Amino acid sequence: MRTEDVLAAIATGLWRWDNASGIVTLDAEAARLLGLPAEPVELTEAAVRSRFHPVDWNEIDGVVNLAVAEGTLAEARLRIMDGHGRVIRTVRSRSKPLVEGTDYQLVGTLQEVAEPQPGTAARTPITGDWRRSREAFLLDAGRALAEARSTAEVLRVAASLSMPGFSPDGLAVFGVAGERLTIIGHHGHNVGDEGPFTSMSVDTDYPAAEVVRTGRAIYLPTPDEYLRRFPVTWPLAQRFGRESWAYLPLIVAGRTMGAWMAAFKHPVGFTPDERSVLTTVARMLAQALARAGVAESERELSLGLQRTMLPVLGPGIPGLHVAARYVPTGGGLQVGGDWYDMIQLPGGRIALVIGDVQGHDVRAAGLMGQLRIALRAYASEGHRPDAVLSRASRFLYGITSGETPEGADGGGDGDGGESGGGSYGESGGGSDSGPRFATCLYLEIDPVTGVVDLARAGHPHPAVRMTDGTVLLRPTAGGLPLGIDPDTDYPTTRFTLEPGETLMMCTDGLLETGGHDLDSGWERIRTLLEGHDGESLEELADSLVEAVHGPGSHYTTGPLADRREDDIAVLLLSRQGRTARQAPRRTMMTIAQAEPERIAAARQHVRQLLHDWTDEDQIDSAVLMVSEMVTNVLIHTDGDALLVAEVTCDDACRRRLRVEVSDTSDELPHKRHPGEMASSGRGLVLMEMLAHAWGVDPRGEGKSIWFELNEPPPEERE
Repeated sequence: MRTEDVLAAIATGLWRWDNASGIVTLDAEAARLLGLPAEPVELTEAAVRSRFHPVDWNEIDGVVNLAVAEGTLAEARLRIMDGHGRVIRTVRSRSKPLVEGTDYQLVGTLQEVAEPQPGTAARTPITGDWRRSREAFLLDAGRALAEARSTAEVLRVAASLSMPGFSPDGLAVFGVAGERLTIIGHHGHNVGDEGPFTSMSVDTDYPAAEVVRTGRAIYLPTPDEYLRRFPVTWPLAQRFGRESWAYLPLIVAGRTMGAWMAAFKHPVGFTPDERSVLTTVARMLAQALARAGVAESERELSLGLQRTMLPVLGPGIPGLHVAARYVPTGGGLQVGGDWYDMIQLPGGRIALVIGDVQGHDVRAAGLMGQLRIALRAYASEGHRPDAVLSRASRFLYGITSGETPEGADGGGDGDGGESGGGSYGESGGGSDSGPRFATCLYLEIDPVTGVVDLARAGHPHPAVRMTDGTVLLRPTAGGLPLGIDPDTDYPTTRFTLEPGETLMMCTDGLLETGGHDLDSGWERIRTLLEGHDGESLEELADSLVEAVHGPGSHYTTGPLADRREDDIAVLLLSRQGRTARQAPRRTMMTIAQAEPERIAAARQHVRQLLHDWTDEDQIDSAVLMVSEMVTNVLIHTDGDALLVAEVTCDDACRRRLRVEVSDTSDELPHKRHPGEMASSGRGLVLMEMLAHAWGVDPRGEGKSIWFELNEPPPEERE
C-alpha cells in the first residue's frame, strides 16, 4: 500500500511550502482539508493564506521563524475558513524546515482535530487566555530584567520568574571562559551540585556545551530523549529527578556568550508557544547579563582608577588628625575631576591640597591625575604655597592649550596677586578637547605651632570649627582658577589653627548638591558642623556626605529648580592638644594698601564671628566701626591694616567682642567734629557713640586702635 493511501485513510494530508518561490504544494487530502477539491494542487502563498483564519496566520508566521532558527518542528493549530468567512474545521499542522542557505522549505502534515470544548485549557497559538497571560509575563520579566544592575540581581530575577503554566523548578546560567564552560549562577539546586559542571570543555557531549557550539536551542521533553541524545552526561542529570529540560543559547550581537537551562519536574511538551516564551526570556536574559557585565567592568575600572588616583592619607601625624571623603555623583564613572592629597614636607610640615577639575568625564579624571602629580612634585621641591599654585597653573594651561608647560622655570614666590572673590563652579561635562581649568586650595601647616599658610585658586573658602562649636567661614585671598592665565599670582594667607579647632575644605559639590547655591549650601553645612560633638573626625566626614548625598538630602532641597549633582570631595583637619575651657573665638586678616576691596571681606569676617550674637543692632555697629577703622588706615597711612577680632566669655558666660586694627604709622588719630557736609572725620565720633569702650594704643612701631562691645544680658534682649 502506498504511503499516500495510508495517510488518506487516517485523514492526514501532505504539503510542501517553498519559501523562495512562494509556491505551496498540496496532496489531495491536504487540499480537501483546506476546503478545496480533493486533488493534488499547487497554489500561491496568497491563495493558501486566504483559507486560514487571519489571527492564526499571524501566529504561524512566528512559529515557523522560531522553528527555522532553532531547527525544530513547527507545530500549530489552525482554523480553516470558507469563502464566506466561516470556520469549517480546525487542523493541526506539523512541519519540518529544510534550510538551504538563506532559503528554506517546509515539509509537513495537516490533520483535522476536534474543537476544544468551552472552558478547557489548550496551550495552542489560538488560546487567547494563555496568550494574554504569556504577554503579561513577558512584560513583567522584561521590566524586571531591565532594572537589574548586576549579575547577581539578574540571576535573582531569573530565579523568581513564574512562567505561565510551566514554571521550571531548576535554572542554571552557563558562561564561556576560553574553551571551558562555567556556571555563572544556578537556582533550585543544593550547594555543591554545580561541581561537575563548573569547568567543562565546550567539546563535551552535554546539552549546554552543544548549545554554545551551535547557537541552537535544545529541548528534551522526556528522560528517554535526554538519554538517547546525550548518553555520556545523562548520569549527571539523572540524579536531580527532572522530567524535561530546555537549553537555550544566550546570544548578544550575534555572539553566543553562554547558555540557559530550564529544568522541570513535570513533563513539558515544549509546544511552539512554550518555546517562544523560553526563547524570548533567553534573549532578555542575555541582554541583561551583557549590560550587567559591562556595568560591573566599568565599576571595577572606576574603582581601580579611584584607588590609583586618590591617595591614602597614611599614618597619623602627631598633633594633627586628618579625614577625607570622595563621592562621585556627577557622572557614571566612580572617579571624576575632584581630588585631595596630603604631602609630607621637609622639616615636619604637612601640605594638604583639594581641587576640582572642570567636567565629569574621563578627560577630567585624567587631567586630575596629572595635576595632582604636578602639585605633589612642586610641593616636594620646597616652594611656598603661592609658587606651587603658580607653577601648577602654568602646567595645566600648557597641557590643555597645546603649549609646552613651563613647570619650574618661571614663576616665583609672588606676594601680590589677584583677589579671588568667590568660587568658580563647574561648567558641565566639558568637551573632549580645548582648555580646561581647575579650582584648588593648597595649604601648609606646622603641626607644632598650628601656623597655616594657604593659597587659593578660585576655590570655595575654607571653614573653621572653633573650640566652642562655632563655625566660621575663613575668607582668604586668592587668584583665578588654575589653567586660565599662566601669569596669575596667588597671594598667601597666614593664620593659626588653635588646639581643638577643625578646618574644613571641600569642593563646591558639597555645597551645591541637591539644588542649593553656595549661600544656602553653606548654611546647611554650617548647621551640621555646629551640631556635631566634634569628637570623631571620621564620623563628622560621614555626616557631611550623608547630609548632602544620602536619602535625607532629597527632603532638604535648595532654592534652585533642579537638583544639580556634582562630585564631592571633603578634607577635614583638626589640631589636637589641650584647649582652654572658655577658649576665645578669634579671627584675623590683613588688608593691604593694594587691596581696598578686602574691606568688604573684613566686614564679612566680623559678621561671621557674630553670626549667633543676639543683638542685630550691635552687629551692624561692629561692622560699621570696623569699616571706618580699616578705611582710615588705608587712607591716612602708607602701610597695611592688621585686623584681629575675638569674642570672649567671662565666668558668668557674658560675651564680649574686642576688635583691634593695627598699622605701622606713628601718627595718632584725632577726634574731630565734622560739619554736616563733611565726607570724613566721623570714625572716632562713631566709636564714642557705639562702643562700650574704645582706645588708641601706641606701640613700638605703629599703633593699634580698638573697641569693645558687651552682649546685653538676657533680660535686656527683648
